[in-house]
Amino acid sequence: MKVVILAGGLGTRLAEETVIRPKPMVEIGGYPILWHIMKIYAAAGFREFVVALGYKGEIVKDYFLNFLTRSSDLTIDLKDGAVTFADRKAPDWRVHLVDTGAGTQTGGRVLRLKDLLTGDPSFMLTYGDGVARIDIKDLLRYHEKHDRIATMTAVRPPARFGTLNVGPDGLVQDFREKPQVSAGWINGGFFVFGQKIFDYLHDDSSVLEHRLEEVASKDQLAAYPLDGFWQPMDTMREKHLLDELWASGQAPWKTWDTD
Repeated sequence: MKVVILAGGLGTRLAEETVIRPKPMVEIGGYPILWHIMKIYAAAGFREFVVALGYKGEIVKDYFLNFLTRSSDLTIDLKDGAVTFADRKAPDWRVHLVDTGAGTQTGGRVLRLKDLLTGDPSFMLTYGDGVARIDIKDLLRYHEKHDRIATMTAVRPPARFGTLNVGPDGLVQDFREKPQVSAGWINGGFFVFGQKIFDYLHDDSSVLEHRLEEVASKDQLAAYPLDGFWQPMDTMREKHLLDELWASGQAPWKTWDTD
């Protein structure tokens, strides 16, 4: 089963980074967040990826074209340019890098991938800017059990500000920095789609999230509840948060043993 990663947006709210690179290539702990997302899926056994490129897509292509060289020890014969890899460290992934247009909307990007995705009854999809501690195999089982066109992961958003309880003496009795909101669910960005999703996508201007409203109106959108860790990377503060979690050695989304 293929995993689609939407990696073509402008990422304007992270302009400090995205002025020079696409958002999925912004690094967390020295690795692009795109790599972290792919590792989440690969740890569950899903290793074929379709990356929908747009803004500065050539940077993503260059990264994967040079992945083996950068991650392995090698010997170069300068006389003829022959390269011998002494210790191949690249993962066993197959990665399709597809230019889906700089101005194409999310649903339009998926539509442009249709020919690559029709070989299986369903495919997975996520955005290239968020991580979660999620059981991907359980998500797929949930989708198959409910037998709907689409399954969306539902998450509780982190609060924008910390919360505190203040006692009658004016002292803080409890403080939590940016806890998850206890009520309400939002789109968590980890999806499973059946082939009928293409009936709702018409052209480059199709916005996937708007099309899902129509899917939901026909009782064809299932919600997979995820109460655990989920974090998008929309701002520099969120990037720094993810960096700190990775540096601590306790990144909640890291479900694999080695880098």
